[in-house]
Amino acid sequence: MAQATGGPASGETLLFLTDEQLRKGIEAMFFAYRSFTADPDRILEGMDYGRAHHRAIHFIHRSPGTTVNNLLAILGVTKQSLNRVLRALIGDGLVESRVGRQDKRERHLHLTAKGEGLERALSDAQRARMRAAYRAAGPEAVQGFRQVLEAMMDAEARRQYQSLKEGGA
Repeated sequence: MAQATGGPASGETLLFLTDEQLRKGIEAMFFAYRSFTADPDRILEGMDYGRAHHRAIHFIHRSPGTTVNNLLAILGVTKQSLNRVLRALIGDGLVESRVGRQDKRERHLHLTAKGEGLERALSDAQRARMRAAYRAAGPEAVQGFRQVLEAMMDAEARRQYQSLKEGGA
């Protein structure tokens, strides 16, 4: 990364980023996100599914048996919104909801074989894009990118992310 004067950026110069530099970063995130989601969007397009379905599938795959309440917390959506998404995924045979063993009020979510296949197609597309970007940027940039993303998270998002990184719920 270079500072405004063209020399190498030190930690101190990064503290004084201009609004223009920040705007460029914000725009880069918008366009990167659009590209990152484009391949899964194309896969989901003919299925009447959107990004909410994709996120639910991703996190159910990531934590098999997760509860509806846990998924609500991770996704940060309303119960009504998540119920609409889950109803479609369950109705189409991609997700199954099992009654909790200890607490019969809990619903534990699992991907079916069909759901695992869709998750694999969605993730393969994103992994390929991420792998190519990481290779092009190099290991130091990858580490810096992760640090920036983690620094942008609020405390609750960071807690949930750390829990996933550590193999928790």
